Amino acid sequence: MSITYDVFRGSPEGRIVADKTTRTLEDHEVFIETTHSGICGSDEHYFKAGNVLGHEGIGIIKALGPGVKSVKVGDRVGFGYTHSICTTCEECTTGYEQYCANQKMYGFHDRDNGSFSYGAVWDVNCVFLIPDGIDSVHAAPLMCAGASVWEIFMQYGVRPTDRVGIMGIGGLGHIAIKLAAAMGCSVVVLSSSEDKRQEAMDYGASEFHVYRSGGPPPEGFKQVKHLLLCGSGDVEFAALMPLMTPRGSIYPLTVTIKPATLPLVPLFLRGIRVQGSLLASRQNIRSVLQFAARKNITPTTMTFPMTVEGIEDAMQTLRDGKMRYRGVLVRDMQ
Repeated sequence: MSITYDVFRGSPEGRIVADKTTRTLEDHEVFIETTHSGICGSDEHYFKAGNVLGHEGIGIIKALGPGVKSVKVGDRVGFGYTHSICTTCEECTTGYEQYCANQKMYGFHDRDNGSFSYGAVWDVNCVFLIPDGIDSVHAAPLMCAGASVWEIFMQYGVRPTDRVGIMGIGGLGHIAIKLAAAMGCSVVVLSSSEDKRQEAMDYGASEFHVYRSGGPPPEGFKQVKHLLLCGSGDVEFAALMPLMTPRGSIYPLTVTIKPATLPLVPLFLRGIRVQGSLLASRQNIRSVLQFAARKNITPTTMTFPMTVEGIEDAMQTLRDGKMRYRGVLVRDMQ
């Protein structure tokens, strides 16, 4: 079955281009009519590559390829960074399929499929049923931003009794605050200014500290067990060491192409770990959706129409640092 649908690409000129893509529905693939898409900072990295942008999609399944049994036409689903996996390698069979050598990922191997679109053809193994209790506008950011921080909480031993530091209150950071607070953690927020103090406390923070990048710890600061870096990717790791408990962990969640310098002596002497994490496993994507529905956790969003003009407006808002806090494209279904 061949399906043609509308998509929105970036371009070398830095503009959004409306286009059409035709795909054949293969074994274990589904066609999703996209209704919503979150906007991620990663979209900016691929903006001039000619890709169909977007990896925080929500939509309705409209057609099934051969062998599809886990979903049905009419289901509301989410789809994210990973487009397909093999399901048979050691990584897939042990629950670490985000490291599958044969996976197709946003921006790498599948340039004609993304959530900035009116449709997408996706591996059914990489789509997720959306619980009834979550609005599609709120579900979209959970497919990447929410799933990324949830992966850390689930995989690296974060417990409800821990002090969890969140540095940077933006698209990632504000969701991290809400999720960690709902888990029962003591959430310690570090921000470059006082501007977001009330919001952070409203989101569930236990403490708020103004912290200048590279500076000393705030006065009276009690060290944290886990520190999620959700702001600028340019971080002086040496300055972070006094913020951490012995055997604490630091998680960089924003990408920079600049090499980072790690202070090995304090890392060795105090057992501090710098832990990389990018993609969430399928199980953790499912569980963050279920947790958000149960705890009524909703990302703070700004909405834009899913049109050329709406996407360009949204991307410029993101570049200008004015997004509060996750942009979501909404398709007019009339």
